[in-house]
Amino acid sequence: DQDLLLAAAYVSDAQYNRNVPFETSPQAIRLYHFYNHWTMRAATYFFIWVDLALALFEEPAVFPLPFLVTSIAEVLCLTAFFGRLVHFAKVTPQKVFWKDTKNICVMVTIVLTLIDLVIYASLEAVNIRGVRWSRALRPVFLINFPESRQIRRAFRSIRNTLPDILYVFLLFLFSMMIFSLMALKLFGDRGLRTVEGSPYFTNVLDIAFELYVLVTTANSPDVMMPAYELNWWYSLYFITYIIINTYLFMSVFLAVVYNNYRKHLKNEIHTLAYLKRHKMTEAFNILKVKVGTAFVVKEARWRQLVKVVAPDVSSSHLELLLRISDEGQTGHVDKMNFLRLADLLNIRVVAINIKRHPLETWMPRVYQSSTSLLVQKMVQHRIFVWVYDVIILINTIFIALDEKDSLISYAEWLFLSLYIIEILLKLYTYEPRAYFGRNQFWNWFDTLIIIAALLATVANTTIQARKYNSQQILDIVLILRILRLLRVIVSIQRFRVIVTTLINIGPTMLTFGGLVLVVYYAFAIIGMEAFHGKVHFLDPGSGSPDALVCGNPALKDSAFARGRYCKNNFNDLASSLILLTELTVVNQWHNILSEERAFALLADGFALVTHQAAKLYFIGFHVVVVILIVNIFIAFILEAFFVAYSLEKSEVETAIEKKIQELGVGVQEEEVQDGGLIDHMDTKDSGFSADDGDNRKKALKGLYFRIASKKYKTVDTLLQQMFESEIAPEGKDPSLEEILNFSPKKPNFDNSA
Repeated sequence: DQDLLLAAAYVSDAQYNRNVPFETSPQAIRLYHFYNHWTMRAATYFFIWVDLALALFEEPAVFPLPFLVTSIAEVLCLTAFFGRLVHFAKVTPQKVFWKDTKNICVMVTIVLTLIDLVIYASLEAVNIRGVRWSRALRPVFLINFPESRQIRRAFRSIRNTLPDILYVFLLFLFSMMIFSLMALKLFGDRGLRTVEGSPYFTNVLDIAFELYVLVTTANSPDVMMPAYELNWWYSLYFITYIIINTYLFMSVFLAVVYNNYRKHLKNEIHTLAYLKRHKMTEAFNILKVKVGTAFVVKEARWRQLVKVVAPDVSSSHLELLLRISDEGQTGHVDKMNFLRLADLLNIRVVAINIKRHPLETWMPRVYQSSTSLLVQKMVQHRIFVWVYDVIILINTIFIALDEKDSLISYAEWLFLSLYIIEILLKLYTYEPRAYFGRNQFWNWFDTLIIIAALLATVANTTIQARKYNSQQILDIVLILRILRLLRVIVSIQRFRVIVTTLINIGPTMLTFGGLVLVVYYAFAIIGMEAFHGKVHFLDPGSGSPDALVCGNPALKDSAFARGRYCKNNFNDLASSLILLTELTVVNQWHNILSEERAFALLADGFALVTHQAAKLYFIGFHVVVVILIVNIFIAFILEAFFVAYSLEKSEVETAIEKKIQELGVGVQEEEVQDGGLIDHMDTKDSGFSADDGDNRKKALKGLYFRIASKKYKTVDTLLQQMFESEIAPEGKDPSLEEILNFSPKKPNFDNSA
């Protein structure tokens, strides 16, 4: 049924916020469904990560492999990328394919990488060291394939934000240069010197650099001391500079970055929301039939569509969605309810199969006795939780005491016994399979912590009994014992709320993690090509004189060597990423930079311009990552946290919950969290009965439903929630041309449909 497949493609695109114009021929539709299959997406990600990981095995390598091996692996990855691109070209109109910048970027990167491989191999054949410059382009594949739309959206929003940020940054640079000229006139002719004996503030470029570092407070108060020692009045100059540029300008910069980023992000989300409705309208128009005076989709057709879009949906879940979409049970779905189908499929509904406890089945008289019921009631009572909160706090005090004391050692066994008793009592009260259900994160967390503590205590006792001395094992034992304190998170509800909120925004944080990875990887590759081999770490105990100068005589008596920064180098990918992380933290990054300048001059052919370029490398990294991306990351996470912390259910979720309760098969989220009822996922497939509530429950054989925890919200769902109130209601959608005008970039959505 070609119409059904075409409608399913539109609904699937709307469900996952894909904006891919595709051909509507039968062959193209089938290819498009295959293109979006999870196996194809998983294979694409696999080759992307293999391609990125090759830097660990290429010179300069963490785990060296022959060039032939790494080059063959890279060619295989490029072949997979080209195949994915050809597959995409088969499903999209040619006009759209060649106008899409993403496709051009992927093709150009493949060609440039092949050219670089050939050149590098030719130079290696004649023993000439080449430069693998194309490795810095590898993140292009991560960004430009359709699967990475969140990362691409973040980059696009940053790109659109840059023009507004540029004016603030230029004003900041202007302020910094004014203060640099003032410093040159105030201190340049006074013969002052730094602690190292260098001239103090005699060159305007050096002054500008020191003042730029002062904005990060990394060289404060060292940069001020020579002038301060001369006259304390000169401290007012530096205090004024810090107030204006560090506190005022950086705060304004953060506000401008976030305000403009949020504006462009809002446009992106509005575009996604309206395009989703547009695609759902296209699907409705394909399947609609006229009943009376209105166009509707027949129930049988609607069922077929859902089974194609979500083949794993159970019949009971399908019936629930149908009851929501066809409230009057008329046998068809109208347009307004049909347009909500994509959102309905995105709401995870958990099936709860309420089972009897095994002990109740095996020995019902004992389990239902007054004593047993009293124990169960005690475990379910809030006081039971409070008692164990007190036990955890007392255990914290004992862990901080000297464990060599025999009393402390016996106390460890006592606390461990109490924790094990707690777990056993909970398993006695609650159905075990439900207690360890797939969605019971906190129960798993609590149990694993107790098991780890048990292993740690047994290992510690064994080690002491046999007088076995292994510092690594002792470290592991101590860490596992301390991890027991994490049970506080489980016990205190407010802690659980905060941690759950952090889990909610985890996908959003991962999106920015991908963004940072792309920037880190590119800068790391450039740094390895420019600076590797200039600094080496040698064990100070080896007796080698080079160990004191990091393997480079030019670093003799330098702050870099005295500070033991020898491992801060670009000799492999891991070291490069660690160094860039240190630069992100900004503490002492100017020291790393100044010494990088010193040993960079040792390379053959490095002249003054090359040295200044090396300096710009670090400044550029600091501006891009610390000032731009980190500011956006902090501001976005703050808002996402506020939204997730006080998240109200959307209209679609409310409609699902209302229908669940009307059918008499609902379980509240609070009941599950408080331990009153633990959900257990079961594979039973039951339909709804048309009788009253009691008969429905009987027909469902113990099957109930609830909305899943909010931690299952996707990035797109969370973003849409942030701007949901500003999206026009259904029926007031703008035209497709107006929708595309929301975005600064107007992609071509020509479609043969």
